[in-house]
Amino acid sequence: MRNAVQILKKNLTPSFTPKQRTIFLITGIGAFFLFMLLTFLVRSDILRSFDFNTTVRLQDDIPIRFDDFFSFLSVVGRFEFCLSLLLIILFIKRKLLGVIPFALFGFAHIIELVGKSILSQPGPPHMFLRTKELASNFPGLYIHTGASYPSGHSLRAIFLSTIVIFIIWKTKKLPAFLKYSLISLMGIYAFLMLLSRVSLGEHWTTDVVAGALLGLSFAFLSLLFL
Repeated sequence: MRNAVQILKKNLTPSFTPKQRTIFLITGIGAFFLFMLLTFLVRSDILRSFDFNTTVRLQDDIPIRFDDFFSFLSVVGRFEFCLSLLLIILFIKRKLLGVIPFALFGFAHIIELVGKSILSQPGPPHMFLRTKELASNFPGLYIHTGASYPSGHSLRAIFLSTIVIFIIWKTKKLPAFLKYSLISLMGIYAFLMLLSRVSLGEHWTTDVVAGALLGLSFAFLSLLFL
């Protein structure tokens, strides 16, 4: 009985210290506040020229030969793949509280869909679209709303990258070189995913920033329970 209580207590106790969890809470709330602020600015339609100019400049500067790789990232960043990865992470952690990050991941997507329904910001015109056929050959669980704010791919990339980075950082068994290498790879993955959204003409820059802020917010709130 005592062993069962100890196992249960271990599975209900977050891995991070109270001070770290306080930082996570403040960061999560702060990121969500910035998301709401950006949403207000986008709704005011004062960033339209910024979005257009940024898309034109990025597509001019990024060679077309990268489109195949960025299109592959589009497939990797879909909901079903990211959900599977999150389930694997929570299974490895073996935390009973892991169900809460799973719920927060789903709730973040509800906010995404609500944002697309309310704001109804149309995505870049078709002339900007550079996504290759690779992405269309893999039909995914995606609800087409005709709106692009915020970016779901950006949300998922930042959400998962943040959680994985902090889990790797907290792991003591990994050698320092391997630990920092894995963290760097996750950071590069997140950056390239965000960049690909604009480079492929799938989203405006404000869509990507909003998705990143939403993912960052819910990722830090999820860390409270891991």
